[in-house]
Amino acid sequence: MTFLTNRTTPQPDPLHPAHETLPTMYDLPDEFPEEPGLPDEFHDLQPQLLSRTLSLKDYSESDRFTASDLNVYYDVHHPLWHKRPDWFLAVNVPRVYDGKYGKDSRRSYVVWDEGQSPSIVVEFISPRTEKEDLGRFYGNADLVPDTGANTGLLEAANLSPITENPSPPSKIEVYEQYLKVPHYVVYSKYTQRLRYFKLTDGRYEEQPVQAQAPKLWIAELEIGLAIWDGYFEYLPGPWLRWCDAEGNWLLTDTEQERLAKEEERLAKEEERLAKEDAQAKATKLADKLRELGFDPDQI
Repeated sequence: MTFLTNRTTPQPDPLHPAHETLPTMYDLPDEFPEEPGLPDEFHDLQPQLLSRTLSLKDYSESDRFTASDLNVYYDVHHPLWHKRPDWFLAVNVPRVYDGKYGKDSRRSYVVWDEGQSPSIVVEFISPRTEKEDLGRFYGNADLVPDTGANTGLLEAANLSPITENPSPPSKIEVYEQYLKVPHYVVYSKYTQRLRYFKLTDGRYEEQPVQAQAPKLWIAELEIGLAIWDGYFEYLPGPWLRWCDAEGNWLLTDTEQERLAKEEERLAKEEERLAKEDAQAKATKLADKLRELGFDPDQI
């Protein structure tokens, strides 16, 4: 498999298996404490909703992997370079990591070890991350007002809240040029603005977003994405949620269980009412026979 370490230089496959010659998830750090920002509850729950409502026609749960806030390593020449998407999906990879210590859960996602880049990346805009999330697509309409208590302190000290090493490429450059992620989605819960970028001839092009569900449709995976105003984990929306081509929301496992129980209850209730109706009709017929001078028990 061939990856690109920059825009022009191809990187050949290692002569030996990747886990023998390059770092795997066991060798690379899974956390970088110096990275700014702490996820809020939305950044915890929203990825869960995406993972729990994901239903793909051509990929079973064992043939795909979803994750949130997990380091994605992408360059063998700079093995510490990474990005940490808010949520991503990789297909054609096993759900369970099969490493040198056997079956395991993933601590990170190492592209040269997995042999597959993510198919979809979703970023949720937070105050001061708009430019990093959108790159050249950033505009004034994407600005999120920052009401955090530390904003004034940062400005007074003339400090930037993002202090990354300038050497690694930007987030959108990594997704577009290194990982070549086919579908990149950016959502702001503050403005309820949903933006969709599709890789076309090696470069992202923004796609139209519809007014109704599905707001965007990913044809290769036969799944749509839209903004839902319901409750998830007892918290109100709006939430980003998967749907089918008609805009019908795909259900979480909990919702599926609840629906199955409700259908079972309705079936039992219908059966009970049918029995009561049959008994009422039988009683009415018996009364009519008695009026005519017949004993229904003798018929």
